[in-house]
Amino acid sequence: MTETPGQPTFYEFFAGGGMARAGLGEGWRCLFANDFDAGKAQSYRRNWGDGEMHVGDIHGLTMADLPGAPDLAWASFPCQDLSLAGQGAGLKGARSGAFFGFRRIIDELRGEGRAPKLLVIENVLGALTSNGGADFAQLITALAALGYAVGALTIDAAHFLPQSRPRLFVLCVRADLAGAALGEPAPPWHSPALTRAVAALPPDAKAHWRWWSLPAPVAHNLRLVDLIEENPADAPWHSREETARLVGLMSQANLRKLDAARAAGLRMVGTIYRRTRLDEKGDKAQRAEVRFDGLAGCLRTPGGGSSRQFIMVVDGALVRTRLLSGREAARLMGLPDDYILPVRYNEAYHLLGDGLAVSAVRFLREHLLDAFVRGGPVQAAA
Repeated sequence: MTETPGQPTFYEFFAGGGMARAGLGEGWRCLFANDFDAGKAQSYRRNWGDGEMHVGDIHGLTMADLPGAPDLAWASFPCQDLSLAGQGAGLKGARSGAFFGFRRIIDELRGEGRAPKLLVIENVLGALTSNGGADFAQLITALAALGYAVGALTIDAAHFLPQSRPRLFVLCVRADLAGAALGEPAPPWHSPALTRAVAALPPDAKAHWRWWSLPAPVAHNLRLVDLIEENPADAPWHSREETARLVGLMSQANLRKLDAARAAGLRMVGTIYRRTRLDEKGDKAQRAEVRFDGLAGCLRTPGGGSSRQFIMVVDGALVRTRLLSGREAARLMGLPDDYILPVRYNEAYHLLGDGLAVSAVRFLREHLLDAFVRGGPVQAAA
């Protein structure tokens, strides 16, 4: 990226394939990127060049590794221990505990007079309720102690893309820049779960809280049906027998959805996840759950067969199924078609399932980050 005088700068921790960088856009300059996963780092370099990526554990980074004084530090730290599907380890877990490596770095930058103006921490909504809310309280308390005013927003990628992907974005503004306005929570950016979590914060953390404001989302015209490829090389269509087996895993409620799609008389595109549910006898059984609401389900990493998403295309009596392709998954994350994906399907899907919705990052940048970094008026929710 060509340097522009006055151009805001950033560090990108837990960078993956650089989706925060993609959302920040050409107006922001990356000084440093870090990821522990060598495969993800390779994808980062293929798309953004070799200059900024440092591969390694965040706990091993030193101040000598970090150039300059960034305006923003972005951290989408691992979610596995905070996820509702996880084992409940929370911030004490080996993976989500990487947050404390990030916190240590910001503290040391602060000691050198290089504290970023802004921090953004992104994670799953399970971070609000993990360990009965204790993890969220610890997270906010730790960030406030670094000298930041702290607020959060719950942003669903469905506002911008045909994918249901709600995520928590914690935005921290250096206290000397944040002002005193508290504001009030306002939908859709402040969910009931977020307001409950904030109400339960200890007084010292609550004193640093802000309700940041975003404008109402503008309706988009991106349709799931328009993102689907006809014959992707990495996701061939199932045989009739494979499709029949998938349909055979559907409950009566999901079969009724399929019947309605057949009766619509239109080309209908739905998405399917296989999930483990309890049957009528209370035994665990695999079920195929389909949706035809114009949204894909939230992309996840392909840890098992149930984590990979399928598409179902219905043209009257004709029903076809296959895995969601890598390029389709990239489009659902808001990445352009010239974004270079890993060649292997599972590597591409893992990169994307672990990533950020680029359009959500862009919206946050346009309506909050740009103004804050320029030193403009701080917005709090009305």
